[in-house]
Amino acid sequence: MVDRDEDDYLMLSGIQHFQFCKRQWALIHIEQQWADNVRTVEGDHLHRKADQPFTREKRGDKLVVRAMPVKSGSLQISGVCDVVEFIRDDAGVEIHGNPGKYLPYPVEYKRGKPKRNDEDVLQLTAQALCLEEMLLCPVNTGYLFYNEIKHRVEVPLTVEMKHKVKSIVSDMQDYYNRRHTPKVKPGAFCHSCSLQHICLPELMNKRTVRSYMEGKLKE
Repeated sequence: MVDRDEDDYLMLSGIQHFQFCKRQWALIHIEQQWADNVRTVEGDHLHRKADQPFTREKRGDKLVVRAMPVKSGSLQISGVCDVVEFIRDDAGVEIHGNPGKYLPYPVEYKRGKPKRNDEDVLQLTAQALCLEEMLLCPVNTGYLFYNEIKHRVEVPLTVEMKHKVKSIVSDMQDYYNRRHTPKVKPGAFCHSCSLQHICLPELMNKRTVRSYMEGKLKE
């Protein structure tokens, strides 16, 4: 892995893009392309409600920290946890200004409902890895709050999932270091992508650029 300054760490949230579509991730994080659709706008609105920059709130044996910056030097990623709940526990760590010890539980807010794939869990697991490295304590449980069902789901952050995150981040670092934007096979998922008019998935098949342009002119 190429060592880089903290300002150049990859975005932790990019793990979701990378799992959804490696080409989408590269367009956003390497080529700096972006476009909004209704999903991204709704997601941004939900996160603005959760992300009140680095505010702390004490509730009995629970300390709630919002918009907490996190990073991992070993993985060279950084990001912001929507919420980290610190629950008083003798197995935890001391937190300045608060008596006792606490274990951290990351909470990530999502606009939709639980997904069939594991991209949300992977992002939450990446946050856990950052917290473990920063606080030197285990982070084995987190929560995903889904706005569509108005309910949060408890997520076990397993050793297997942590290994998977490390492997994915290694691939991301390789793509980024090579400045490589891959081609991908188009699919139904392209229709929900905010970058479809930038990516032009129609060009990913065997048609020539000339035949593609001729087809567009006939539409």
